[in-house]
Amino acid sequence: MVPTRNEMLNAGEKVSKFLHRTPILSSTGLNKITGCQVFFKCENFQKTGSYKSRGATNAILNLSDKQKEKGVITHSSGNFAQAIALSAKNLGIEATIVMPENAPRVKKDAVLGYGARVIVCESTLAAREAAVEKEIKKSGASFIHPSNDLMVIQGQGTAFMELNEEIENMDAVFAPIGGGGLIAGTATSVHYFSPKTEVYGAEPSGADDAWQSFHAGRIIPQTNPQTIADGLRTSLGNFNFPIIQQLVKDIILVEEEEIISAMKLIYERMKIVIEPSSAVAFAALIKEREKFKNKKVGIIISGGNIDLKALAPLL
Repeated sequence: MVPTRNEMLNAGEKVSKFLHRTPILSSTGLNKITGCQVFFKCENFQKTGSYKSRGATNAILNLSDKQKEKGVITHSSGNFAQAIALSAKNLGIEATIVMPENAPRVKKDAVLGYGARVIVCESTLAAREAAVEKEIKKSGASFIHPSNDLMVIQGQGTAFMELNEEIENMDAVFAPIGGGGLIAGTATSVHYFSPKTEVYGAEPSGADDAWQSFHAGRIIPQTNPQTIADGLRTSLGNFNFPIIQQLVKDIILVEEEEIISAMKLIYERMKIVIEPSSAVAFAALIKEREKFKNKKVGIIISGGNIDLKALAPLL
C-alpha cells in the first residue's frame, strides 16, 4: 500500500504549481536546548495555514474530468476543510464541506470565503458521514478523506521532499500524528529520498490511539481525546496505518504541559505563530533530546491556525 517513488515525484511536481514552497527555519537557541541541529519545515506559512493544502490539491488534481464536473466533498471541522475549499476554488471545481455545529465560527467563515458550500451537522462522526453520503447520492460529488486517502498521503509527503532537497542527510525527522496522513506521507518520502533518516511520530498522551495502534499491530480507534492539540484528535485509517507500521521508527508521547512549553519556546525564540498540534513534534524531540544529541533533525511544523481566545490563557 506504500505509494511508489514515481507517484511521490508526480505529486511533488503537481502541487508545486499551486502551493508555496515553505521556508525552513532554524534557531541557535533551540539547537542549544535540544543539543542537536533542528530544521523546521514551516507549513504554518502554507496556503490556508497548514500542510493539508498539499494533500487536498494532489487529491483533486488526480480526479478524472468527469469527477471534477460533479465536484468534491469532505467532512472536516478545521484545516482540511479550508484546504479543500481553496484547492477546489483554484482549480475551478465546486466543493461541499460538511462541518460539525461546534466548529469555530472563524473556520466556517474561512471555508465560505473560499467559495465552498457548507453543510452543518451534529458534532459526531456518524452525523458527518451520514451527511456526506446523503450529499453524494444527490450530487455524485467525489469524497476526499482528510487523511485516509492515498492521493492525500502522497501530497502530504511533498513537505519532506522539499525539506530533504535543502537539508540533506538528516538523522531523523519528527511529525505529529492525528489522522495519520502527514506521518504516512513523510515516512513514504523518507523511504525513497532519504532512507537513512529515521521517522518519528509525536502524539499527545491524552489522544494516544496511534501509539496504542502502533504497539498493538492493529487500529485502535480514538474514543475520548483530551488534548489542546485539536488537530490530533482523530483516528488512523486502513490506508495510512500499514505505511506507519512499516516505515515509522517509533511514536513518542508527550504531556499537555510539554506541548505548551514547546509552543512557548517556538513563539519566543523563532517569532512565528504555530498551533498546538505543531508543537507536539518539537515537544517529543525535547523529551528525547539525549537520544538525538549532535544529530541533524527535521521537524514538520504542521500549521499555524489557532483560536486566540482559547490559546491566550495557556500562554
